[in-house]
Amino acid sequence: MSQKSIAGLQIRLARLALRWSVAELSERSKVSTSTIKRIEAQDDPPTSTQANSSALVNALESAGIEFIGSPDDRPGIRIGKPGPGNKTE
Repeated sequence: MSQKSIAGLQIRLARLALRWSVAELSERSKVSTSTIKRIEAQDDPPTSTQANSSALVNALESAGIEFIGSPDDRPGIRIGKPGPGNKTE
């Protein structure tokens, strides 16, 4: 993943688009549920460690999510097909 800046809003949208619970994202990313909830409560870039942000983004991208825009310019997601061996259900 390129280290572009993403918003907490994008993490929340991506998880909801995949129909994943916070617990499922936690399991797939190895980031605690409390950290995910804190990140998702922010619409701006998360105030979390780079390792946690990267782990979340990698888990979501592996499931077919593409992060588009930037936190300051139309942040969003695009839904695609998951990578090999990464089923979303």
